[in-house]
Amino acid sequence: MVFVIDRATWTENTTHWQGEIEGAAYGMPYSIIFFGKDAIGSGPRLHTHPYLETFIVRTGRALFTLGDKEIEATAGQVLVAPAGTPHKFKNLGPGLLETIDIHASDRFETTWLEQS
Repeated sequence: MVFVIDRATWTENTTHWQGEIEGAAYGMPYSIIFFGKDAIGSGPRLHTHPYLETFIVRTGRALFTLGDKEIEATAGQVLVAPAGTPHKFKNLGPGLLETIDIHASDRFETTWLEQS
């Protein structure tokens, strides 16, 4: 079956790619988060998933923590967090950070390791 998922379905933000698509709603074996933030230091806090997660950096610079490694990533790079690996990232600036985060699961399942 073919799907076209319009932007209005996964975000209300008209200026940044920011929102999510849970694959189960479309029969997809993966889910997607579109992250887009201007604020330096913004990003998800430390967490894990019981499945692999792939990060595609569309624009900007980010500091990723993947297990015991810290990696400064820039636009065009792709990073992978194996299942169970604690991870987080934050916008290093200047300006917009956009990532596409592909979860190897049809549903999001997150264990948060840091409090907000």
